[in-house]
Amino acid sequence: MSSPFQALHAALQSQVDRQFLPGASSVLLRGREVVDRFACGQADVEAGVPLREEHIFRVFSNTKLLTSCAVLLLLEDGRLSLDDPVERYLPQLANRHVLRAGATAIDQVEPARQPITLRHLMTHTSGLSYGLFDPGSLLFKAYGEAGVHNPLLSQAQFIDVLATLPLAFQPGERWEYSLATDVLGRVIEVVSGQSLGEFFQARICGPLGMLDTAFWAPEAKRARLAALYGGVDFMDPLKPGLVRMDAAPFPGAYMSPKLRQTGGGGLLSTLDDTVRLVQALMPGEGGLLKPDTRAQMMRNQVAPGLYVQFPNMPANPGRVFGLGSSVLAQPGAFDPPGAGDEVSWGGLAGTVWWINPRLNIAGVLMTQRYYGFGNPYTFEWRHHAYRALGC
Repeated sequence: MSSPFQALHAALQSQVDRQFLPGASSVLLRGREVVDRFACGQADVEAGVPLREEHIFRVFSNTKLLTSCAVLLLLEDGRLSLDDPVERYLPQLANRHVLRAGATAIDQVEPARQPITLRHLMTHTSGLSYGLFDPGSLLFKAYGEAGVHNPLLSQAQFIDVLATLPLAFQPGERWEYSLATDVLGRVIEVVSGQSLGEFFQARICGPLGMLDTAFWAPEAKRARLAALYGGVDFMDPLKPGLVRMDAAPFPGAYMSPKLRQTGGGGLLSTLDDTVRLVQALMPGEGGLLKPDTRAQMMRNQVAPGLYVQFPNMPANPGRVFGLGSSVLAQPGAFDPPGAGDEVSWGGLAGTVWWINPRLNIAGVLMTQRYYGFGNPYTFEWRHHAYRALGC
């Protein structure tokens, strides 16, 4: 008897066979129950190591889900409010200045009309930038020259550097993917009195049994770290072929506890660990957060007219933003037709998660293709997943 998941498995295997992905592992959920689990391809192509469920992945921006949950746990504890100004916890970020419209130099600024709030940071409407996705812009250059991405900076030093730079826009007036979640990581440390990794372990990873999610891999686990690959042509994401990228995002990444614990993109994790977190956020009693908090997290939080938009990418006004993740208010041309209300995000090396609270289904995909999130295979996988789950 054929399985409803057969087409999904074949599609992932095809991505591996065409040398677009080195390997991929996937889990689908109905409620909190795993209804499909599949892995194919290799964790290390050159060494011929098959990809297994216990392999460890660089999850990059999937880290943002844990950081967002950590903020909401502190909210439930009564230790912060989403409408608190960030300078209540990080005084360096008070009295912000904003680049003037049409600015041609980094010092052409005006005062911010309101402070950055934690809600602005949770929704990427703070005015911060990333310094990664808009080459040629004033802030891309300024972030690079200031070294905001230097992994050897402490969390406190990172905030000090960021405080010297202007905002891209007035807080609350635009959406721009940014270092906002990294700032929230430092807020968590200040409020809790713990390092970000310690807080994750105490409040999320430990309670949920996420045994392999951490900011670095000790020697005993390094054999399980999947190799990282990129496409042979960054400008043509459909071109087959893979190039090994051992030095990305920088030499020695994930190998030392001395590196900065970045709330926006620093974690390692496994398929099973990510599934445990997603299960803990599915509808129903129990779980990581209170039902009301989860509902707020998965509801649009940005003003009318604001939506997820990346430089040089097609507009997608149907994809808005909740507290830490995108919310699909209206499916677009590349979305499954029944995917409305889906909450999701992914990482730069191709890891993806989504939860549809309306349908009570979810999916997790783990692979290691640099600049993979948003490539065609993620859309194909979601379409197959929804069809296999009967939605």
